[in-house]
Amino acid sequence: MTKSLFSIASIVLLGVAQTALAAGDYNDVPSSDPQYKQCLVYSSKNYEGGNAASPIPGQTKMAAFCECMWNETPEDFKGNLAKFSESPQGKKINKTCEKYSNWGD
Repeated sequence: MTKSLFSIASIVLLGVAQTALAAGDYNDVPSSDPQYKQCLVYSSKNYEGGNAASPIPGQTKMAAFCECMWNETPEDFKGNLAKFSESPQGKKINKTCEKYSNWGD
């Protein structure tokens, strides 16, 4: 279990570091943002290919996807970004973010 927690923590820290170096089209996500961190953890557990490089220099596909989701959802959105992307309401944003991160079908 400790190894699993270490892996999750490593992924979150890697994603935060990559966001700081990114030069994408979106506002950078604050490194302490809990929604962004939650998106990285959920995406890492539930999807494959997220650690591959995205078109955004210095970002993985997972980091670029979560950054896009963070920027595309309304300011007052308080839920899980990755779970929202799976919902009927989040379908359009999901398509946008898959294209942005080059992480999709």
